[in-house]
Amino acid sequence: MAVTLTKPLHKTHINIDDDTRVKLIDQLNNALAALIDLKLQVKQAHWNVKGMRFIALHELFDLLASEVDKHIDKIAERATTLGGVALGTIDSVKSTSVLPPYPIDALTGEDHLYALIDRYALASNLMRKHIEDADNLGDAVTTDLYTETSSALDLRLWFLEAHIQDKV
Repeated sequence: MAVTLTKPLHKTHINIDDDTRVKLIDQLNNALAALIDLKLQVKQAHWNVKGMRFIALHELFDLLASEVDKHIDKIAERATTLGGVALGTIDSVKSTSVLPPYPIDALTGEDHLYALIDRYALASNLMRKHIEDADNLGDAVTTDLYTETSSALDLRLWFLEAHIQDKV
């Protein structure tokens, strides 16, 4: 069950009304949970990949995790900027993330690639939904943040998909 706020917890001089800020903060925490989950799942792949393309994928997965981490920080800080609390605990991530659990039996590079492709697509699609929602709420700054995040996720999705396109 997702954790939602009933009101912003902190005062701010940002000229967005309280009801809108609550909606934006809830949305940001939804995005935050998905991104934290994504980062941990990418690290799972990084630590456990085996096979012929080991070093290339091991290094790629580490790069992907560090890039996601930058977006995590920006999303969390936007939630607090709007007067909310960034919900990044393991309990809030587990109850809120839209990503399926990572397959712990994934072993080969191909196993990890397919798992991460699915998860990157879900995370990027969630950001695109939030772009529309934040835009409808009139918050261009949050909209831009989601656009930046979605763009980065789409780029890395392409990198992941390029590894398996000879299989399709």
